[in-house]
Amino acid sequence: MIISMILGIVLGGLTVLFALQNTEFVTVSFLTSDITAPLSFVLLGTMLGGIAVMLLSLLPFVIRDEFATRRLRRDKKALEEELARMRAGYSDPTQPVEAQTII
Repeated sequence: MIISMILGIVLGGLTVLFALQNTEFVTVSFLTSDITAPLSFVLLGTMLGGIAVMLLSLLPFVIRDEFATRRLRRDKKALEEELARMRAGYSDPTQPVEAQTII
């Protein structure tokens, strides 16, 4: 926890230093629009756009894993209930247990 906080402070400080050193204005053209902004803002916007695209590309995997986790939790609960029923039915551990056929 402390390492990530220190890393965040260092990266934040480097970002501020970068923004202060890159204040010259640049013009960015996209399709029919031209935007003039400081270089640091243009690079920051580009970085944030890349992060957004990355998160959107990860979304299907996160949803798939969430469904799999729910299914596994449901299966675990069913198995725990089955185990509890079996334990309740076989109170003497020294007696042999009949094998059950599952179809």
